[in-house]
Amino acid sequence: MRFKLPLIAILRGIRPDEVLAHVQALVCEGYDAIEIPLNSPNWQEGIGVALRHFGARALIGAGTVLREADVDALAGLGVRFIVTPNTRAELIRHATQRGLTVVAGVATASEAFTALDAGAQMLKLFPAGVYGPPLVKALRSVLPPVPLYAVGGITTATLPAFVAAGCTGAGIGGELYAAGQPAERTREQARAFRESLLACTR
Repeated sequence: MRFKLPLIAILRGIRPDEVLAHVQALVCEGYDAIEIPLNSPNWQEGIGVALRHFGARALIGAGTVLREADVDALAGLGVRFIVTPNTRAELIRHATQRGLTVVAGVATASEAFTALDAGAQMLKLFPAGVYGPPLVKALRSVLPPVPLYAVGGITTATLPAFVAAGCTGAGIGGELYAAGQPAERTREQARAFRESLLACTR
């Protein structure tokens, strides 16, 4: 699995009744990787709504996945990918055995290779805003050519530096979506991030 637009839209805290408007806004801006974290209200219902209405147009995933039982529930819903905040080999192996793509959270080279050995297909440097682009460059010097996403504190201003250092793209959360905000605000921020990415990859 590859994301056509290498920006993972993170809708942390979204309620099921808000999902349609915000996912629609993201899809209209060309986003095809949309993550609803499991610490969002009634996440099973929210993810189900997103899958039913947009599953044919975008890859709907789940974030902050910590338990094998949640992996099983997500696989049953029809989720295509999961995102973890940390590196746990048992969880990664279980998810890949269930046919899910795993974007595994890492902070060191050791964690990155542990995640890859367990079957993770993509990596997320988290919290990237704390570590900065120099760590991306260092990791790229030893990692295979696996997709690497910067996540945590990424802004439209800092995104280009992470891409220049070797990131495939980014996962964008708080700068994209805040719980309760209007869908139009989500679309404006989504457009700004897409334009920032395209400007540094032309």
